[in-house]
Amino acid sequence: MLIHMTPNVKNPDGRSTRWDDHRESRRVELVEAAVRAIDRHGPGAGIADIAAEAGVSKPVLYRFFTDKDDLHAAVGTWAAQLLLSTLAPIALRDAPLSERVNQATAAYIDLISEHPHGFQLLVQRPTGGDPFAEGRTMIAASLSRWLGSSLRALGADAGGAEPWAYGLVGQALATGEWWLERRTMSRKAVSTYLATFIWHAFEGIAREYGVDLDDGRPSKPVSPLRKES
Repeated sequence: MLIHMTPNVKNPDGRSTRWDDHRESRRVELVEAAVRAIDRHGPGAGIADIAAEAGVSKPVLYRFFTDKDDLHAAVGTWAAQLLLSTLAPIALRDAPLSERVNQATAAYIDLISEHPHGFQLLVQRPTGGDPFAEGRTMIAASLSRWLGSSLRALGADAGGAEPWAYGLVGQALATGEWWLERRTMSRKAVSTYLATFIWHAFEGIAREYGVDLDDGRPSKPVSPLRKES
């Protein structure tokens, strides 16, 4: 292995930084082209389909992505960022939690409806890898931080924030996959059922602490989830 011992000196003319910025910008464009190709051709869209959508040759794609799994993982990160940028403003609104849960689940169902093939690619893993591994972690981490801070604000034990966050993400992904495959109910109906499930999960936890989630006032003496020995 060749190890370069050259001192790390910044390029005074900024050419390296400009190249890095250009490369990242180009990579984003190619990921967006991949999303369009998957939307058009389905989860099985090949490298040739993606290259054609991007208006480049396959070798050009491989300059930015090591292989198809790497490209799919980039699509997963793109999807997670889109989801977070859509849901974060809803979660942080000054509104009753029940209202925010309803709006967030409706927005989620709308997003997967806009990109059904892309969603199926991420959850069904047609190539055997897990293109949504990083994206799932990103979403769960953000949700965990939000849950943790919310529980601490209520004076509650925030220790369950991370497993609850992963549970909610898993529930949303499973429900979305089921609905896109079956379509046995309307978009509004599945959104409402998912919101009801999530709301009652939050409400049940809060009830253990005697907190009314829609106004934040204690409804009974606060008690811990786990009894002290």
